[in-house]
Amino acid sequence: MIFIDQPIQTGLSYSVPTPGYVDPEGDKIVNLPDNTCPDWASDWDCGTYSRADQTTTANSTLDAAPNVWKTLQGFMGVFPQYARDGFHFATESYGGHYGPVFAKYFKDQNSRLFNASSPAREISLESVLIGNGWYDPLIQNEAYYNFSVDPGNSYDILLDKEHAHMMYNAIYGPENCRDQTLQCYNTSRQDVCQDADNFCSNEVEAIYKDFLHRDVYDVRELSPDPIPPDWHADYLNTERIQKAIGAYVNYTSDSASVSQSFSDTGDDSRVFSIIQDMRDLVAANLTVVMYFADADFECNWIGGYAVAEEIGVPGFEKAGFVNITTDDDIVHGQVKQVGKFSFVRIFESGHSAPFYQPLVSMEMVKRAINGFDIAIGKTKVGPTYQTVGSPTSTYHEGNATVQYKPLPSDAFYNTTTNEPERPPNRLSQKQHLPRHR
Repeated sequence: MIFIDQPIQTGLSYSVPTPGYVDPEGDKIVNLPDNTCPDWASDWDCGTYSRADQTTTANSTLDAAPNVWKTLQGFMGVFPQYARDGFHFATESYGGHYGPVFAKYFKDQNSRLFNASSPAREISLESVLIGNGWYDPLIQNEAYYNFSVDPGNSYDILLDKEHAHMMYNAIYGPENCRDQTLQCYNTSRQDVCQDADNFCSNEVEAIYKDFLHRDVYDVRELSPDPIPPDWHADYLNTERIQKAIGAYVNYTSDSASVSQSFSDTGDDSRVFSIIQDMRDLVAANLTVVMYFADADFECNWIGGYAVAEEIGVPGFEKAGFVNITTDDDIVHGQVKQVGKFSFVRIFESGHSAPFYQPLVSMEMVKRAINGFDIAIGKTKVGPTYQTVGSPTSTYHEGNATVQYKPLPSDAFYNTTTNEPERPPNRLSQKQHLPRHR
């Protein structure tokens, strides 16, 4: 399994290793002239980071694709013992952009290998799994209203009438979110797409969080939400782990410079050829899984299902939702599948489904990469396979796991009860581990 931190400057990836510290106001990396940590930054995680520089990272989904291709080529060149012909590609969230676009780029590069002498290897995808993906802004911006008002979400956390009207107007009013997004699609102008991105984010998405004070990645919990925790960053930045994995820089969960670069081009509001790219993946006989955690507002499952319908895989409209079985005999989700294409709704889960529902997530991945049906995992899937059940997923969780009080910063998530808990006293304090300098 290969984890790729991209675009450059995210995670452990870097352009130029540079001494710096993390600004506590906004988590920006501030470069330092040398390795000396000034007194005023002593509590701000001084260390080695990638230089915060927009000119040395990608500024769009299309711009990022070649770097991932080159990364895989470089890996197989250095470690030929790990090279293989078939790859399974899994991504999440903005992966709704990355997955289809990168897959198309891989396909285009593969075709060139047969027409020219090149040391590059073919990267043949066998499956693509995308979790709570951001595919088509036009469709998914409209789904914010569907999730918040009509038909609403299955946790009954809905906008009141006044704010419902506010969101509806922000989407459908003249020259508002929908019109601006269409202008972006039609012109591809950077300024138009950037304006559309900013408007839809500030005037549509923000309503749910600002007026309900909910975590948009898990509406069951109030904002600020300490779950999922960020302990992994401390762990990855211990000296022992940094040495073991050969890291040159400290790990960061996100990058302000990358975010700004993508924002400057309005990448978020662009659809590129994503819908057609998804159709092409299915037509190429790849296993394609669109899975959505149903407590996520930001990339919600209602919008995801509308995207799946827009992709229009032959026979999908005739298939039905069925329960996904797991060894614990608890229904954690449902799937609608035709051939190798499936749409999965995972219950009682925030944006990062594998964190909240690890068992069904693992079963889904294993079944997908081995070519079995997602529902039970016993049938080798062919072109005639089709789930038979309800045309829509109607399961309604209600408010049993909804939180009405802010969570303490040391809360953790119980995957059995599907809700957060306070830790025992011995774990109540977050352990601050020394970072690699």
